[in-house]
Amino acid sequence: MVKDPVIKVRELTKVYQLGEIDVHALRGVNLDIYPGEFVAIMGPSGSGKSTLMNMIGCLDSPTDGEYYLDGMLVSNLVDDELAPVRNKKIGFVFQKYNLLPRADAIENVELPLRYSGDTSKMDERARETLEAVGLGDRMKHKPNELSGGQQQRVAIARALVNQPAIILADEPTGNLDSTSGKEIMDLLLKLNREKHTTIVIVTHDPGIAAQAQRTINLFDGKVAGDEVV
Repeated sequence: MVKDPVIKVRELTKVYQLGEIDVHALRGVNLDIYPGEFVAIMGPSGSGKSTLMNMIGCLDSPTDGEYYLDGMLVSNLVDDELAPVRNKKIGFVFQKYNLLPRADAIENVELPLRYSGDTSKMDERARETLEAVGLGDRMKHKPNELSGGQQQRVAIARALVNQPAIILADEPTGNLDSTSGKEIMDLLLKLNREKHTTIVIVTHDPGIAAQAQRTINLFDGKVAGDEVV
């Protein structure tokens, strides 16, 4: 039985206006990503990958076209309607971690649960998720008491705690040394392999992309290649 795509994009277009100039960031992108896939999105500067990431992450709306996230048409939603979809359906992992500096690891991981209003067994769920990313002994530590790799693990736990439809990772190893970067990639690959977590990683690093099951290359706002390993 073939599963429906968790990300379904049809003729997605994004045009930004800079004064009197129209900048075509996306030019009719078509894309399906299925549950359990590990996909890398690559492309040179100006290719549209950041714009596509914003669309997939429900951080922006397209000028034209359709985007279905986990079966729900979200491309026609306004900002206030997109916010709860982002919180429920997407777990974000950023290059700069974006942790609250005065909050410990548990409190940082609990944030998506607080935003969603789903606070039942919140502490227990945060602890279990931190255990899953190997931080069972660092739960009460604040970000400045953690290494870069440990902070990124907290960020991954925060992304996972709501059990979203996808994890969207934007250059997740970009601020890390090679050893910590490998540990983070190993963790993401393990989550994909063992938990069947759908992961979309945006990267400029061919070495990172080579670890994905599939690489989508963008160029001039279009899909220029879609390679399955």
